[in-house]
Amino acid sequence: MRRWLGIWLFWGLTTIGCATTGALENGLYRGAQTSYRLGPLPSDWTPVTVNHQNDLAWYSEAKDAVMHVDSDCDPALDIPLTALRSHLLIGFTERDFIEEEVVDMDAREALRTRLTAKLDGVPREILLQILKKDDCVYDFALITPPGAAFGEALSDFEGLLAGFTTGTGRP
Repeated sequence: MRRWLGIWLFWGLTTIGCATTGALENGLYRGAQTSYRLGPLPSDWTPVTVNHQNDLAWYSEAKDAVMHVDSDCDPALDIPLTALRSHLLIGFTERDFIEEEVVDMDAREALRTRLTAKLDGVPREILLQILKKDDCVYDFALITPPGAAFGEALSDFEGLLAGFTTGTGRP
């Protein structure tokens, strides 16, 4: 049951993505629109697919956490990072923003937002990171129950982000 709850909450967050059918091999994702490299994840993260609403997603039962990576290359998405963040949070209620900052990522500025919110009355702690580069938007999310689960999953998410680069060329 916990697994399906995590997947359901993940699905609620993935509203911006393009329904890609790419593949991840040796840390390199190649999709129809873009390709990029990611940092490694520990073995307790299991790949999941939710109606092809994301490039990549994983669930860790041990950490009761979900993370996802998505990209969309569409000139119409050349809007402020805060607008893209708001779009990702559609459906979440009782949002309490803990921290929001601009961080360096792959030689660009990315918006990093940490918050708590509810989806269908279920509380979650969320970390989003959104990057625009070369006519593409890349969004990353970590979703957990509030509290200890977030801390347990955070270092894995940071490792995934630390290895991100778009310098792999388009497919």
